[in-house]
This record gives sequence, structure tokens and C-alpha cells, in this order.
Amino acid sequence: MSNSTTTLPDQKRVGMVSLGCPKALVDSERILTRLRADGYAMSPDYSGADVVLVNTCGFLDSAKEESLAAIGEAISENGRVIVTGCMGEEADAIRAAHPQVLAVTGAHQYEQVVEAVHEHAPPSQGPFVDLIPQPDIKLTPRHYSYLKISEGCNHSCSFCIIPQLRGKLASRRIDAVLREAEKLVAAGTKELLVISQDTSAYGVDTRHEERDWKGSPVRAHMTDLARELGNLRTSEGSAPWVRLHYVYPYPHVDKVIPLMAEGLLTPYLDIPFQHAAPSVLKRMRRPANEAKVLERLKGWREICPDIAVRSSFVVGFPGETEDDFKYLIDWLEEAQLDRVGAFRFEPVDGAAANDLSDPVPEEIKEKRYAKLMEVTERISAAKLEAKIGKTIPVIIDEVGEPDEDGDIGATGRSQADAPEIDGAVYLRNVSGILRSGDIVSAAIEDADAHDLFGVTV
Repeated sequence: MSNSTTTLPDQKRVGMVSLGCPKALVDSERILTRLRADGYAMSPDYSGADVVLVNTCGFLDSAKEESLAAIGEAISENGRVIVTGCMGEEADAIRAAHPQVLAVTGAHQYEQVVEAVHEHAPPSQGPFVDLIPQPDIKLTPRHYSYLKISEGCNHSCSFCIIPQLRGKLASRRIDAVLREAEKLVAAGTKELLVISQDTSAYGVDTRHEERDWKGSPVRAHMTDLARELGNLRTSEGSAPWVRLHYVYPYPHVDKVIPLMAEGLLTPYLDIPFQHAAPSVLKRMRRPANEAKVLERLKGWREICPDIAVRSSFVVGFPGETEDDFKYLIDWLEEAQLDRVGAFRFEPVDGAAANDLSDPVPEEIKEKRYAKLMEVTERISAAKLEAKIGKTIPVIIDEVGEPDEDGDIGATGRSQADAPEIDGAVYLRNVSGILRSGDIVSAAIEDADAHDLFGVTV
């Protein structure tokens, strides 16, 4: 009787290029997790991949150009490319630029992407080769994770085509969201970043349906979600940071501020104000309640003095007058926001704002953009300077190598800093046992317009 062994064929390998916002990154993680369950391995580079996925962004024309360039690079480096994501809605434009692409699918169309990979690089091993369950694939560092609570948006802002790309609001079940969050924290996540197109509207589409969680009913509602996330604990027994993004300032947002004061939520709100002048907000088709927002900001700071508010603004929107822009600058001086991003208005194919009269000339847009950045940078510098001499918690993102004197530096973030978009805290002379994800107390010694500098205590 002869002995024979069966050798499994090598796994097919998939490469991924993920562009755009954190919501697209979560889509990429889900696609790769599903493909691994189907027997695929991941390739860190073009050369080792049997097929490359490009997850595109299609929000602005500049983002579309970047997406087309990334597709072109993947084709020249590998040749076998499948396109997905927001720009996938414009399959004709993609195929016109790059006729070699194997398949094009739209945003969060997980099944179609997986089917396209199966068709063009059939799995060689099949699923369930590993009997030990594998954790979900993460494209962020181990210590922070994006938690997507819904898809799509019910707003019809004149400058935006997100509802056309991603559809109307579709909230996930609250027990599913909490289960995912619990799993992430158990696997080492120290910071949860709650994302969606409109976090404040979570559960509106499902009439805030109740589900059972740990023996108690919880509603699909931002306040219930925030409270439950604040009750999670890491394996060391500490509360993870929970950071809320894309929070429209609906009245019920006031109810999450006490949770920040209690330490259940990270004292940070990312609110997309976009502008302050009532006439511009009206043309943008956004609620024009900027005066009330100033009152509420004051009230939030009274309840939770440590709260950091970040926002983004559009300058040069069609019809924006000098008076409108002055109104915005005066509003920003009064609002004293902690973190501000700005964009020059850019037409987007399919957006209603393209048909508005009185476009702002490019040179005026540039002037206004520079002025806004100068004002917000001054506000940021003053706020950061006020932190000198204080001791604050810092989450470590990266620990450096010892220098010639044996000193080790580390880069981290305060509770006022979201990864990739806000500032950093640079620490000198840290312990050699410090690791990414550790949360330490740091004495702040210096500051500039964006970052803090200090030492662990």
C-alpha cells in the first residue's frame, strides 16, 4: 500500500488600494475579511497579487482624478484590476480612461466585489481551510478602530452627491454594532471612532427600534449607543476612548455632552458646520441656526470644559459675498473651535450647486481660504498654548528607535486629536517598554499651531 500526501495549491493573493474617507476604509476591511474567509491571502504589494482591488473615492473631481491615477498605477504595476467604491458608480468614465479593468462595482457592494474576484482569480483552496476562526482584517493599527453605524444620508445638500453614491440612510442594528464594538475592544482596540454619513440621525430610518443587549432593551439611537459604548471595558478593565464623528448638531446632541463630562465618551465632537452665513447655508440647503449653535457651544463647554470641537468649512460657495465671508470669520472668532479644516468650493458632477448663479472667482476663493486658515490657526495656537503646564492623557501611536544618547521619542494624540486629521503630541525620553495603544499621562511643555510637545509622568 503506497502512502500519498495531498499538497494544497498556493493561495490566490489579493492586493488592495483604499482611497477616500474612513467609511471606505471600513468597506475595504469587510471585503478583505470576506475574501480571506473564501480562501484568499492578502498581498502587501502589486507584484505578489493575482488581482488588485482599488476602492475609489468619487466625492470631488480632485478625488476622482486621484482614483483614476491609482487605477492606472495598479494596471501598470499588476495589470489585473477590479474597481469598487464611490467612483464605481461612474463605470463608463472609469472604462473610458482604463478599458483594461476587469470589473467595476459601486460603493459598499460587497457581494459583487467578491463575485468579481472569484470570477477573475478563482480561489485555489476554497474556504474553511483553517479550522481556527480568524479575526476580521483591520487596515488601521491594532489600537484604534472605525465603527461604522450606518450607510447613506437623508440630507440633500446642494454641494453633495453622497445620497446618489451611497443611498438613503440605512442604520445597522444596535445589537450588531455593540457586538462588533465589544469584539474590537476584546481584540485590543483602545479607541473606537464612530463613523457614518450622519451619526446624529442613527436609527431614524428604523424608528429607533429596540433590541436586547445584555438582558436590557437598547434603542438604535445615538444617545443609547454612546452610553453603551461608554460602558465597554478593555481586558485591563479601563474604558476605551469613544470618539464621535460626523455629528450634525440636532437637539439631542446636547444629551451626549454629560456622558463626556462623566468620562464615558471622549470629550470630542466632529460637527460638519460647512458655513455660518444664513444666506450661504440656505443655498447649501443646510439648516441655518448658527446663532443657536453658538449658544449651545457655550452650554457644552460649561458642562464639559475639556470638550474639543472640530469642524470643516467651505469657502467660495456660489453666491458667497464679502459680507457672507466676514460673517463666517466673525462667527469663527466667537465659536473658538479647537480644530478646523477648510475646502475651496469645487463643482461635483451631479450636484445641484453647479447650477447656482454667481460663482466665486478662483483668486477670491484662494484669498478667503488663506484668511480662514490664518484665523483658525491663530485660534488653535492659543488653545494649544493654554495646555502648556497641564497634564493630559495621551494615546501612543508610534514609539521611535533610541537616538545616539539612548533617548526614545514617541508620537501620540490627546483626546482632542482624531487620527489622520488632527494634531499630534510628541513625547521625549519615554520608557523603552512603551507600546502603541498605551494611554499615558503627559506633562505638556510646549506647543505650536497644531501640535503639543511633552514628557510622560
